[in-house]
Amino acid sequence: MGDYPDLEYFQRRIQELEEKVDQLRLSRRVLMNLIEKVEREKAFFLAKLEKENRRLHQDNYKYARWLLKKNSQIVELQSKLEGRSSSN
Repeated sequence: MGDYPDLEYFQRRIQELEEKVDQLRLSRRVLMNLIEKVEREKAFFLAKLEKENRRLHQDNYKYARWLLKKNSQIVELQSKLEGRSSSN
């Protein structure tokens, strides 16, 4: 190897680069796993929010119907009171 001093340098350099490639592959796997985890959490949270939104819409609808019913009862009672007042 004395005849080729650059050969040792290039072999070391190749080894270093191969190690860096391995580290990059590992880093990429870790990042991809993190991205997948974040996406799963995001999907779970979004589904939870959508479910809560549907529940709130249903509750709002029920409350609005209840208010309409109570309002019609009030109107009916007022008309009965007015009927009694006018007949007296």
